[in-house]
Amino acid sequence: MSRTPLPGIGMRYDLTTREQQRLSVVAHRDGGRTLSAYRSDDPDACALSLRLTSGEAAALVDALLPTHQSPNLLHTTDLGLVAERIEIAATSHWNGRVLGETHLRTETGASVVAVLRRAEAIPSPTPDFRLAGGDTLIVIGTREGVESAAAILGRE
Repeated sequence: MSRTPLPGIGMRYDLTTREQQRLSVVAHRDGGRTLSAYRSDDPDACALSLRLTSGEAAALVDALLPTHQSPNLLHTTDLGLVAERIEIAATSHWNGRVLGETHLRTETGASVVAVLRRAEAIPSPTPDFRLAGGDTLIVIGTREGVESAAAILGRE
């Protein structure tokens, strides 16, 4: 699976199945998803495109990966919260600076619950954690808070 940032929109995920079928999902900042399938005879031609609300997308995920296997899983959408991955660009203003300088929690109410760096996950980073280009921050909060956090972290 490959990921492509779509500035101002969200993130696009592309997958080619074992049978060489191409699928893509665009994760919109508003929580919605667009699921697309492409024709096998023309991989640039879209055969199906479905726009899903965040609730519909959650229901589809539940069907694909039933939550009954993880009874302690937090369903953030039921609580009015969202979790999103936000990548720090190499050209970011925050590259090389510490997390506390962003003032994310104070300004947005959103929290960075983990940082993914290369093949490592750093849970609960402290304010003195130094950010680096290529880091992916896992941010949780209200939709508005996460969008504000994405705007702050997208500063170049």
